[in-house]
Amino acid sequence: MIEYYARQIVDAGFRVHKELGPGLLESIYQFCFMEELKVRGIKAEQEVFVQLFYLGNLLNKDFRLDIIVENEIIIELKSVEILLPIHIAQILSYLRLAN
Repeated sequence: MIEYYARQIVDAGFRVHKELGPGLLESIYQFCFMEELKVRGIKAEQEVFVQLFYLGNLLNKDFRLDIIVENEIIIELKSVEILLPIHIAQILSYLRLAN
C-alpha cells in the first residue's frame, strides 16, 4: 500500500507544480497539495507536531512536520531552486524523531 501512496504523492506534487508553476510561497503549494491529496481520497494531516525526547525525558521543543500521509509518510515541502544539505538534515531529523 505504501507504493500506491508514494505514487499518488509524487503525482500530486507534479500536478500542483504544473498547475501553479514555480516561484510561489511554500504555504501556497502546501495548501494546494493538501487539496490534491483530499481529491484523491488520501488521508493527510498538516503541521503535525513531533515531540523531542532525550534520555527518556520530554524536552520543551517541538518540531513540525509539513504533512504526514496516512500516518506513514512524511512530506517536507520546499519552495527552493536547489536542495541544500540543511534540507536533507531536516528531513532526516524528522524521520528519526518520528520513528
